[in-house]
Amino acid sequence: MTGSAHLRELGEFLKHRRGELTPAQVGLPERGHTQRRVQGLRREEVAELAAISTDYYVRIEQGRLAPSPPVLDSLARELRLDGDQRTYVEGLVSQAAPAARRKTPRRAARPGVHPHLARLLGQLSDTPAIVFGPRLDILAWNPLAAELLCDFAAVPESERNYVRMVFTDPMMREIYPEWEDVARTCVEVLRMEAGTNPTDPALTALVGELSVADQQFRVWWAEHRVAHQDFGSKRITHSVVGDLTLDWDSFRYAGAPEQQLVLWSAEPGTPDAERLTDLARATAPRHGPGPVTTPITRGGPGDDYDWSVRRRR
Repeated sequence: MTGSAHLRELGEFLKHRRGELTPAQVGLPERGHTQRRVQGLRREEVAELAAISTDYYVRIEQGRLAPSPPVLDSLARELRLDGDQRTYVEGLVSQAAPAARRKTPRRAARPGVHPHLARLLGQLSDTPAIVFGPRLDILAWNPLAAELLCDFAAVPESERNYVRMVFTDPMMREIYPEWEDVARTCVEVLRMEAGTNPTDPALTALVGELSVADQQFRVWWAEHRVAHQDFGSKRITHSVVGDLTLDWDSFRYAGAPEQQLVLWSAEPGTPDAERLTDLARATAPRHGPGPVTTPITRGGPGDDYDWSVRRRR
């Protein structure tokens, strides 16, 4: 990997961000009544705000120069970057440093789930749980997660990526009533990860594939919006137990920092918790305990629901 990849991404991000702002938003007066030929702020206006020369800023935006920490802080402040955006640009500059590049390990295309996470996953019977890897690849899951969202085992391993499924599997648009919010967040999280390793071949291939397959992904990716999320809520439409809103929390494992365990839960005593419990009771006799990384066999004693109505990929 070369530092120029990170600096080019930084330049593209800054260029897009200045295009989102108006002079009035950053406290600059409109100069005259001539029509502006560029959308948002001009390069020289950003340079003026950050108290640097226009040439210095141009070289940053062209990916030819890494800004010093004070300059980066000034740019982040004047371009009104939020916390996630600041983290993103600071990470790009840090990764572009020669010392950081020497320490960057080569990423496996699809790592295996860490044994400790697999063990923990197998002990969770009443809580939907998924282990995600880099790029939101789906590495492992428990039976309740499969019943809640999708039979991941039916998806070829090479295609078992959450972002890909959200954009290419029509069922995901049925599962998530607020699909657009879910999909936008996926793009923002993926863009944040791109800042860590913008030349990751698997990430590049995924972005290219989805840019061709889905116009909304292509448009949202070009917006350079980023997000880092460790928790949240999602509304799910399930064909068996009905609609439910669940909280999700993400936990990164220190022994494998690129892997995260995501758990879904509901507030005790609520209808959502009752529906999740009903789903867990129906799932347990079918699969028993343990993580799932192999195809699920459906049917058998103990079924409380007509699972034929649950459409699967």
